Amino acid sequence: MAGMEVLYSSVGGSVTCPQDAVVCFVHWEMIKSGYRCIGTGDEPLSTDRRSELLPADWSSNKELYSLRYESRAGDTQLLKAIVVDSTLIFNLMNSGTQQVSDLTVNIVDHVDSEQLHSFHNVFKEADGLTEKVKTQLLPAARPTGQRKTREKEEEEEQRRRREDSDPLRIPNRQPRQGPPPHWRDPMVPPFTAGGADLDPFGSRGGGGMIVDPLRSGYPRSGMDPSTGIPDILPPGAVPPGARFDPFGPVGRPRPDPDHMPPPGYDDMFM
Repeated sequence: MAGMEVLYSSVGGSVTCPQDAVVCFVHWEMIKSGYRCIGTGDEPLSTDRRSELLPADWSSNKELYSLRYESRAGDTQLLKAIVVDSTLIFNLMNSGTQQVSDLTVNIVDHVDSEQLHSFHNVFKEADGLTEKVKTQLLPAARPTGQRKTREKEEEEEQRRRREDSDPLRIPNRQPRQGPPPHWRDPMVPPFTAGGADLDPFGSRGGGGMIVDPLRSGYPRSGMDPSTGIPDILPPGAVPPGARFDPFGPVGRPRPDPDHMPPPGYDDMFM
């Protein structure tokens, strides 16, 4: 209970009955939850100040305690404690949402009335009392942002449980995290049987099913039909990479009419 000893020592003069010690204990749990005490009573006052300490008049009424708290986010809580026989009934209300929680503490179970002025001996079963305060009283004191986050987490958990319990739901067979599984390429041996049917053009390096002069694997001139063929095809007539069946004497010059002149053709007297 770090800090509790300092707090208890600072209010030691005001602790005159067992219920005072219990209220002091619950006050410190509120402080640890992120709240600060701003005053006593039900209504705010101009003298309210945020503090970890208890107000000067916190124990003026030994039958009814009333304390107000505020978080950094501006949430305000009204804490009331009423003595009923040997028990102390706490009631905590969120002023904004009107959410209410309560806790009943059997005083003799947690406080030694003979040791009120000895911090190390006054509390009994302190861990058990802390657990009761956190689980039964403080949920209403959780700041708004934390409550919304917790509510979303609970809704998501409930949704997953509903999906998992639905017998008609088809489960997701994909792994939720981690890299995708490594699948072997079906076009790599020993899975290449029938590969020509699946890859007719042989784009993966196989033979393919369709005879393409440009992809047949036989030596060829290296001519690119997309650049055009002089006097036969203009540039761009064949799209790049398209199948092209050559026609005509590609790459050979046309015959010269004078390449075999008759004897003496250059004699002007003949």
